[in-house]
Parts: sequence; structure tokens; C-alpha cells
Amino acid sequence: MAKSPKNTWPRQRSLELVLPATSANLGPAFDSAALAFSLYLTIKAHPAADFSIAAKGRDAQLCAALENNLVLDTYRDILRAERKPVVPLALQLRNEIPIGKGCGSSAAARLAGIALAIHFGDFRWPDTRIIGEAARREHHPDNAAACWMGGLVVARMNRENESQIVRFEPKGNWPLLLAIPPESLSTEEARRVLPAQYSRSDVIANVQNSMFLLAAFSQGRRDLLPTALADRVHQPYRAHLCPLLPALQQLVGSYGVAGVALSGAGPSVLIFLDPNSTLKKVSAAIATHLKSHDLAAELLLTEISARGAREGKDWRKKQTNHSSNSRGTANSSSRN
Repeated sequence: MAKSPKNTWPRQRSLELVLPATSANLGPAFDSAALAFSLYLTIKAHPAADFSIAAKGRDAQLCAALENNLVLDTYRDILRAERKPVVPLALQLRNEIPIGKGCGSSAAARLAGIALAIHFGDFRWPDTRIIGEAARREHHPDNAAACWMGGLVVARMNRENESQIVRFEPKGNWPLLLAIPPESLSTEEARRVLPAQYSRSDVIANVQNSMFLLAAFSQGRRDLLPTALADRVHQPYRAHLCPLLPALQQLVGSYGVAGVALSGAGPSVLIFLDPNSTLKKVSAAIATHLKSHDLAAELLLTEISARGAREGKDWRKKQTNHSSNSRGTANSSSRN
């Protein structure tokens, strides 16, 4: 009987991935910082005769579409680029991440496709390459880094397809309320409204506020958020596309609202809460306030997720097995 080749694991083995939603920009940290929060895209995959998707949860019909599917398109692209056979997969999806609303749905989908390609294509990439490949397709690294690593990240592209990431977990308890409007907003549309140039004073203000934002997270200083989340680079220009933002900014300092920022490019808004506040009272006050402005939003309580996509049991097992059978593989130095 022929022996199985070394440096491989059984392709028949299924893979389960759990990918968190993410919120990028965080006010002044445009295209450079993001956090993962506890809404998830869960994918189970195994080889099959043909591609198929069974989807449950939010936007299930959209997730189940085989055409123009970010997960499958990325999966095929990576395998072809690596000169690996494209193994048809049967996917089972359970989605909690709002699509097209600034919560990192496209980064999660692209990372899922990359991870599936690595698993079923039988090759290995370090974390920096995985995030870099997703970031190259996303045109910014923050969402991909937070989704893959979990927690709070600061990220930049080091090379064309490799990222440099610093990850840490904020000090203390950081309850979040996500305000999701009915309408979606494409990242492309949100970027079109940004100016080509900024004044020196605007750039300096954002650098200063970004430093204070890091201090707020690392020291558990929620009192810094009202000024640390102030932004002059993207939020003022996107406010007319994201009317929840200016309305909710009026509540900072009252009803337990510690700070407010666009989630990614919007239109959803991330609300940082005082941990001593009562959710029911905060939600009621926010809903009443929005109604007075003829606005509506779904309000979801969440929190910063320390768990990134790479923390799944199947993924850790795959990486451990492959490392033990491989020589000279690159180690990720992206977790700090």
C-alpha cells in the first residue's frame, strides 16, 4: 500500500471557521486600527462533487448565492494563484454580521476564502501573509487584521501582500452597542466623498486623537473617549451618508454613552457604553432620541471579541499538524 506523502493532512477533513465582525477606523485612526466584536460568521466546509452553500441567519439569501460570492471567489483565486487544484466544497454558513453596513463582512468573507484555500489546497502561510492577502483585496489592512487576530489591532501594509500588526486586548470591560440602520452603504461610495488633500491642522489633530485613543484602550480610560474619538479625516465628510452618526454624537456624556464612532465606513455606528449603565434604559433613550430625528436603527449589544478567526480549534489543529510535518516553515510574528 502506498504511503501518504509527508507534509500533508487529509483533504477529506472538514474545516470549521468562526470569523468575528469588525469595526475599523475608530474615529481618528483611519485605515490603521480596528477591533473585533462578538457577532460571527460561522462556516463549515467539506469536499463535495459540486459547490453548494446552505446559509442561515442574517442576509441568508445573499450568503447562499453561488455567483459573485466573496468566499468562493477568493478561495478559487488563491488556489489558482498557488497552482493548486480547485476542490469543490459544500459550505454551511451561519451569519450574524450585517452585510454592507461597516461591520467587516467583506473582510470576514475574504479571510474565509483564504483559510479554506490554505486548508484544502494543502499549503501554509503565516498570519502576516494571510492578513496581507485579504488586505490587498480590501485595499486596507485594519478589518482583516482584527478579524483574523481578534481584540484591538493597529495594522499597516509592510509589503504588497504582507502586513505588520500590533494586537492587544483593551484594559477593563468595554460594552458596545451597535446601531444598524436599514440601508446599506458601499465602501466605494463612502470613499468617494473624501477629499484628496487635508490641512496640516486636521492631520495633526487626528494623530493626536489617535494617540489618546490608544491610551484610552490600554489604560481603561473611557473618560478620554469623547475627545479621543474626534475625527477630521472621514467622519465629517460621511455624515450626510450616515445620519445616525451626528444624531448619536449628541448623546455622548449622557444616558451612559461614553463615545460614538462610525463603524468602518458606515452607515452603522459603534456606541461605547459606560459599564455601569443599564442597557434597557440606554437603548430606550437612544431609540427615543433617534425617533425624534426621524431615524431608526436596530440596536445590538456586543463587546470586543478577544477571539479571532485563527483561534478556532480546527485551524489551530491544522497549523500544528502541518508544522510538525514541515521543515523551514515561516512563523508568524504578527501577534504582539
